[in-house]
Amino acid sequence: MRKLLIIFPIILLLAGCSSQLLTNKKEAEMKNKILMVVAPIDFRDTEYFTPKKIFEDEGFGVTTASIQSGTARGADGGEAKIDLTVSQADPADFVAVVFVGGPGMRQITDDESLQALAIKFFKAGKLTTAICVAPAVLARAGLLVGKEATSHSDAKQDLENNGAVFLDQPVVVGDKIITANGPEASEEFGRQIVEKLRAF
Repeated sequence: MRKLLIIFPIILLLAGCSSQLLTNKKEAEMKNKILMVVAPIDFRDTEYFTPKKIFEDEGFGVTTASIQSGTARGADGGEAKIDLTVSQADPADFVAVVFVGGPGMRQITDDESLQALAIKFFKAGKLTTAICVAPAVLARAGLLVGKEATSHSDAKQDLENNGAVFLDQPVVVGDKIITANGPEASEEFGRQIVEKLRAF
């Protein structure tokens, strides 16, 4: 009986430690994951692969999402495995979201599920970013009203029509929003995201 009384608290202690370790592991994973959102067809390869490499080199995990499952195909022939659909993404699992541009994204910037995802990340206090034409998603979601932002020229009207202060710059860094204007800005865009996350 005495042995049982000694062993039982030890079991409870070990169980508590195990539970704490699992919690810490989940928190650590969340602190190091970035969600990248691409169009299922014709995403801009450079805007996906260049920031993705920067994120991974800096120790961040990358999860790729789209409006449908399967494999996304880039305008320049690259491929990206879709890990989850936009509707399955939970901001609690990530530190940031990156909306990637390209001809395919231009066709779906009015997709309500993309706008809803942007709103969820922003309201959760997560870094919400977009490049090329994808800032139009943030604009249409109402996240750029009164804010300085940039985009590809094809999306400039979307930004201005939805209250953004358009700046003709490669990258514009705000408090919780970062926008960039196209593939040439991909590297700076990725590095600015990392820098901002390090400062959080």
